[in-house]
Amino acid sequence: MFTVSTAESCTGGNIAHLITEVPGSSNYFKGSVVSYATEVKVKVLGVPAELVKKYGVVSSQVAESMANGVRCLMDTDYAISTTGVAGPGDADGVKAGTVWVAVCSRTEVYSTMLELSGTRTENIQEASRLAIEFLSKCFPAVLFLLSK
Repeated sequence: MFTVSTAESCTGGNIAHLITEVPGSSNYFKGSVVSYATEVKVKVLGVPAELVKKYGVVSSQVAESMANGVRCLMDTDYAISTTGVAGPGDADGVKAGTVWVAVCSRTEVYSTMLELSGTRTENIQEASRLAIEFLSKCFPAVLFLLSK
């Protein structure tokens, strides 16, 4: 049985919520870190502060480091992470609706940028849905785990 964990910033735990809505998810979902603050990304998930300084907290590099950090922390086979600006306004020069999603296994990591244009709530919901979809696209072995 494969295991999954999440590290969420702008989605605030919504991905974990969607996963745990699936009956039987306790067999494969180990947990989540809602790393809303940068210091939690660094201190808990092990994101190097240099990455944050060089690329910004909303970047592929930070998203990938978050995913790998939570995968190691939870000792899972796969992980999903999100970092971005849900809105309604821009933050630190990053446009509202910009979200980086990363997924990883023990040997591979992939990331993608989303450019969403809904309300804050819509952006959180859409980013969460697309993050789960991205995981199953990159790692088809987990598709059956995440279906309702």
